[in-house]
Amino acid sequence: MASKDAAAPRRRDRTHYLYIAVIVAVLAGIAVGFLAPDLGKALKPLGTGFVELIKMMISPVIFCTIVLGVGGVRQAAKVGKVGGLALAYFMVMSVVALIIGLLVGNVLHPGEGLHISDEIRGQGAEQASEEAQSTTEFLLGIIPKTLLSSLTEGQVLQTLLVALLAGFALQAMGDKGAPILRGIEHVQRLVFKMLAMVMWAAPVGAFGAIAAVVGATGVEALKGLAVIMLGFYATCVLFIFLVLGPMLWMFARVNIFSLLRYLGREFLLIVSTSSSEAALPRLIAKMEHLGVSKPVVGITVPTGYSFNLDGTMIYLTMASLFIASALGDPLSVGEQVGLLLFMMIASKGAAGVSGAGLATLAGGLQSHRPELLDGVGLIVGIDRFMSEARALTNFAGNAVATVLIGSWTKEIDRDQMKQVFAGESPFNEQSFVDDHEPQPEAEKATAKS
Repeated sequence: MASKDAAAPRRRDRTHYLYIAVIVAVLAGIAVGFLAPDLGKALKPLGTGFVELIKMMISPVIFCTIVLGVGGVRQAAKVGKVGGLALAYFMVMSVVALIIGLLVGNVLHPGEGLHISDEIRGQGAEQASEEAQSTTEFLLGIIPKTLLSSLTEGQVLQTLLVALLAGFALQAMGDKGAPILRGIEHVQRLVFKMLAMVMWAAPVGAFGAIAAVVGATGVEALKGLAVIMLGFYATCVLFIFLVLGPMLWMFARVNIFSLLRYLGREFLLIVSTSSSEAALPRLIAKMEHLGVSKPVVGITVPTGYSFNLDGTMIYLTMASLFIASALGDPLSVGEQVGLLLFMMIASKGAAGVSGAGLATLAGGLQSHRPELLDGVGLIVGIDRFMSEARALTNFAGNAVATVLIGSWTKEIDRDQMKQVFAGESPFNEQSFVDDHEPQPEAEKATAKS
């Protein structure tokens, strides 16, 4: 017993060093980007490769999590209740984020005094071409070509659909589906173990990603755009601590600072990759470890990555106002509301992917105010930096939503949450698998010995 207890801290220490290495890699990437811009830009594949490795694991993680969560629930009505409550909450918070972004944007008037140059014209059209053209196309895109393609094409909503169907099917099978559920549970452990191994490449990915963006952008390109960057970051901070924080305390009696501290490593990972998708598998594992039930986590987190876009809503609001002001053609209040409501619908399914917000912005401008499309080129240079705040806010919003919905549906273990926040039940960084349920007996035995 003593030898096992002594070994556990060493395993945690190694993962602790991993995230220290990520911080060092980020600082080294910034230095390389400034001192050798060409070398920094050449290192971009390192960052891209790491994000692709993480994205490779997302579909299997989501599939296993949802199937285990839904398939293990005897009453289908419970799953429907969680899903309906989650979607209603997501839509309300998206509107709140839009309103906050509009208020701040109209106070700051970002973009005034800037002039668009010929060399950045046309970049908006390139981004707009990446955006889906219609709502019908988006809805049909949720249906995968084959059952297995939902696990191979990297589309979160397609994986969500197939996983829900599989979960409900296993639910209907009753006891006959139990062996299949046990098999999927073993697959989930394998996937999370693979993910833990991939995470050791995080310092290399962070180094390449930061070096590339600093080398490509430099300091001069940022000076004239500092207002919108600082304004956007400040708005995201205000949203997290003045909107999400009070809601979390009011409805769940959970301190926002405790939750954010628990997710500190995930925030560091997002900062280094500018993608909240890189931390999606870890959020699923950590929310289950925190005490939120598998059905709530399995439905809320993956759905939230497509529909709970607080940071993206603020970004689209302020970027639209910035571009309109920079081109000397400000948007009226009616135009602001109409354009942003369209973007709120068009952006569903694009959360978590670095650059997806930029494509949504360009697509919305092209459909509503095509004369403003050239102004997207002004945003391209700083989108990577704004992408970090966007991803961090989206991630925080999804974490808060999971705790809130777990609280509202009474699907949360308060005792486990207290132990986690107190540091008495540390997250297993070696497997990412939530094993906290059998722990109390083991802890009692240890205490007696």
